[in-house]
Amino acid sequence: MQHLITGGAGFIGSLVARRLRERGDNVRVIDVWSDPERPRDVEFFRTSVLDRGAVATAMQGVDVVHHCAALVAQTGAGRRHWDVNLEGTRIVAEEAERVGVKAIVHLSTTAVFGVPPAGAIDASTPLRPAEDYGRSKLAGELLMKDICGRSGIPLTTIRPRVTIAAGRLGIFQVLFEWIQEGRNVYVIGSGENRVQFIHASDLIDFYMFALEARQSGTYNVGTDRFQSLREDLMDLITHARSGSSVRRLPRSVAINALRILYHTRLSPLVPWHYLTYHKDCHFDVSPLLAMGWKPRYSNAEMLRESYDWYCEHSVDSRIAAPHRSPLRQGALALLKRLS
Repeated sequence: MQHLITGGAGFIGSLVARRLRERGDNVRVIDVWSDPERPRDVEFFRTSVLDRGAVATAMQGVDVVHHCAALVAQTGAGRRHWDVNLEGTRIVAEEAERVGVKAIVHLSTTAVFGVPPAGAIDASTPLRPAEDYGRSKLAGELLMKDICGRSGIPLTTIRPRVTIAAGRLGIFQVLFEWIQEGRNVYVIGSGENRVQFIHASDLIDFYMFALEARQSGTYNVGTDRFQSLREDLMDLITHARSGSSVRRLPRSVAINALRILYHTRLSPLVPWHYLTYHKDCHFDVSPLLAMGWKPRYSNAEMLRESYDWYCEHSVDSRIAAPHRSPLRQGALALLKRLS
């Protein structure tokens, strides 16, 4: 079986590549940068999904396409999200249709729901993205569904909650650094909102489960064990034996301040962060459990594991993927010094 992974140097795409190779499949990767940890027998195309000619070349002989390439929320790319997340998706889908692939797996995002409602997100929750990243990803979902529908290509769409594991940096690098140094960490509002994560290995387990079972459809994937955000942060602080405390920030003041800092390019926190950090954000995963999948990690367990990895490893500056590289803290660095 020949697989093509777009965004195969990213946090999730690289894990998909490794799992497919472990089971003996042939893997080809498209990305704009090379993963220094990529297995040598994974074929690599250094190109963008916006280069139709290069995508067409990489698509030759492919059985299954894994579309993981995206400009993620953390990049704060604004309108440029539409270039990759919509037009890039169009090119990948059309070239996959042209060669007649057997299946497509499309990696999407929680952000298609926008500011999440109270309680669990399920199949009936409206899709109301609140910023350019979420809007562009929803547009990409709908386009992919339309092209696969007209060509008869089986399509599996996976929307993971925030994914954590060893090597996950980005915004979590900021959290881990502050806790390691005994700085206070902050929540917006009370911190009693319930926020769900997913461990990368649990996500890939479900990903492969759906792929092998040919489970076409759209799946919202998260752990089934999580507490309030404040409780999960306190659990991590206790595990780290840190002097950090969880401090509350007034909701409206914090959101408005973060909005100003974002628009003046003084904060790495993008709209998706400050619009949702104080909200419940969790999927109803009972349909997935009924299918026979069961996550191994709770929020607390995955945070502890990822924190321990962070403390034991130096950051690899060669890895340019946003979720696998450190984050410039901007104005947050000043807040850290005052904490």
